Amino acid sequence: MVVSEVYEAAPLSYMTRVAEDLLIRIMEETVFVPVTTRTQAQFARVQLPGRGHGYAVTTNGAVLLHDGKEDPDWTRHVALSLAGSCVPLKEVLDRLTGRCASPEILRVRTAEDVFVYSIVNREALSDDYLEDLVGWCGERGWTTSLQGRKLYCMPNAITKEAAVAEVRRRTGAGLLVAAGDSRLDSGLLELADIAIRPAHGELETAGFHRPNLTVTSVSGVLAGEEILGIVSGILAETAAQPCALRSLARA
Repeated sequence: MVVSEVYEAAPLSYMTRVAEDLLIRIMEETVFVPVTTRTQAQFARVQLPGRGHGYAVTTNGAVLLHDGKEDPDWTRHVALSLAGSCVPLKEVLDRLTGRCASPEILRVRTAEDVFVYSIVNREALSDDYLEDLVGWCGERGWTTSLQGRKLYCMPNAITKEAAVAEVRRRTGAGLLVAAGDSRLDSGLLELADIAIRPAHGELETAGFHRPNLTVTSVSGVLAGEEILGIVSGILAETAAQPCALRSLARA
């Protein structure tokens, strides 16, 4: 195992040594774009080969990094997209913490003043509460995603696929290969020419399938290795055409 993320001086996420070797080769042959819901500060903890070079997408698509620096043109575009397309973040924050709050919502945080995420008691959080929150957010231009113990509330205007499409436009990349495991990745997988998801996570639970989608035969950290092996095979078959791939180092 190789440590791929460190938090408060302790290992948090891992990949296999084989996965690391595959990733290094893929990054040498493609336009490789890490795409994550993590904030910039959280993404900075992730230890990827070549970190700080090329493009990366953080904050679920709200932030586009180029050579480690936030792209101001994309930030302005996101601000314009948000204006008038959804209710303000404060209204969603009040819903999660005010009169309608659930005692199973343990902590609520905002991410770069763009979206809200909560730490929840997953076992005790009721389906009725989630259904009500999904409907309430949907009527106000927001979506929800429950990933493990984290519940995300995200503006519809902020998507990973929009940011990846912008990178694709800028770089002129052809074939797009993408991998992801959460509901917030579904649009990216639909955008991709070739999509891959692991046999775990929110999309596995939902039974997410598409004609262009491959599902790994294993789950957990070994799924990351299998995904990178699939991408390596695709590159061999397509003479190393550029691709974008979501980093899947698992906690």
